[in-house]
Amino acid sequence: MIVNGIGALNLKPGLGDTATDLLQGGVAPATSGNLGTSFAEAVSQAAAKTVNTLQNAEQVSLQALKGDADTRQVVDAVMSAQQALQTAVAIRDKVVSAYLEVSRMGI
Repeated sequence: MIVNGIGALNLKPGLGDTATDLLQGGVAPATSGNLGTSFAEAVSQAAAKTVNTLQNAEQVSLQALKGDADTRQVVDAVMSAQQALQTAVAIRDKVVSAYLEVSRMGI
């Protein structure tokens, strides 16, 4: 039984419209004067998008248990959440791999 759910993860709330579909091939818009977003902002936006996708899947699943949602909606939401989570794990693995490679470099 989930007590607090995915919403218990508190990752930089209130990103607004800048939290675009980073995990699905989208690109964040350039801000005034910047050529793009920094790596930290991109990772933060991707994490926020992932959390939102997981929260949506959880909400649709709970609605289905109450009888308020269609099975197709649940499957779509859960598959989207699974894809977002797999992408987040792949990104994490690449970041850790890059960190380990840099840490092995000689000075």
